[in-house]
Amino acid sequence: MCAEKIQRIIQASILGIVMGLAASDMIAVAFMLQVVTMLMLLVAGLTGFCPGLIILKKIFPACQCDEKDGQ
Repeated sequence: MCAEKIQRIIQASILGIVMGLAASDMIAVAFMLQVVTMLMLLVAGLTGFCPGLIILKKIFPACQCDEKDGQ
């Protein structure tokens, strides 16, 4: 497994936890967790800075891209 794939799995898990919290009438906690997740994704998307991915890359190798340039 590589760091980027693990990050996507973690993000999917967080979204599942938010759905579970919302379903169990813990709407406030689900809302706060969702807002934090959205802010982290916005920061990562706009600046390229992702602290979670930086930490994961220290533990796991980065994914190797199989596509060649120009294809």
